[in-house]
Amino acid sequence: MIPFAALPPVSSLAAGTVLVVEDEAFVCELAAEALLDEGYRVLTAADAEEAEAILARESVDLLFTDIDLARNTNGIALARNARSRRPDLPVVYTSGGRGCLSGDEAVSRSVFVPKPYRPSDLVDLTNGLLRHSHPHHA
Repeated sequence: MIPFAALPPVSSLAAGTVLVVEDEAFVCELAAEALLDEGYRVLTAADAEEAEAILARESVDLLFTDIDLARNTNGIALARNARSRRPDLPVVYTSGGRGCLSGDEAVSRSVFVPKPYRPSDLVDLTNGLLRHSHPHHA
């Protein structure tokens, strides 16, 4: 998969940048398009290695990552590495292979959303985390 990056209209850039890490191309596109439509700048990666490279060069406001990724990379380790560089980075995990994520696996103050999820639910959650406009429920 080719990494996806798109810029929303200039007027909405204040919404923030979301990194979507998902190895299923169709699922990645759905999530990215929903967030783009809401006005977020969206960057995508198919595995943790691509995501690490993006995090090293880009300013990201929220990490949305699948847990089990391509090339045997892992969203849990990715989130830990991202948080070591940026302790306040909001993290949202997703997985189709598990219904929850234990507190000792996840980084603190993170959210878990099981698959399948509705793109609108992802947008609402992202808005809640980044815009602090309303409490979120996962």
